[in-house]
Amino acid sequence: MQLKAMLVLAAFAIGITEGGAQSPAPNTCFPLNEMRAWKAADNKTLYIRVSADQYYRLDLVPSCPMLTFPTSHLITRTRGSDLICSAVDWDLSVSEGPPAAMPSPCIVKQMTLLTPEQAAAIPKKFKP
Repeated sequence: MQLKAMLVLAAFAIGITEGGAQSPAPNTCFPLNEMRAWKAADNKTLYIRVSADQYYRLDLVPSCPMLTFPTSHLITRTRGSDLICSAVDWDLSVSEGPPAAMPSPCIVKQMTLLTPEQAAAIPKKFKP
C-alpha cells in the first residue's frame, strides 16, 4: 500500500514539474511603470504596449463595458511588487473622465505576450 501511495505521489510531482505549475517564460515579466499605452478591441479584450515593440493581449472576464467608452481611463494598482508576469498580477479598473462614475473592476483572465507577427496583425485602430 505504501508503494502505491509513493507511486501516486511521484506521478503527481512529475505532472506538476512538467506542466502543472507553470512559471512565466523568460522576458514575459515587466514593471508596471513600463506600460506605455493601451487600447480596447472590445469590452473583453485589451491590448497593451510595453516598450516600443512588446505587446500583450489581456483577456477579461466578465466583460468590462466602460473600456470602450471614448472618455475611459484605465486605473492600475499594485500591492507590493510592481512586476507583472501573469493575469493574477493585474489589478485593473476603468472609469470615465470627470465627473467620473465609480471605477468598475476589470478582471484579467489571461495575459498573452504577442509575437511580432501577432502584434503586426492587430488592426491599426486597436493597436496601442
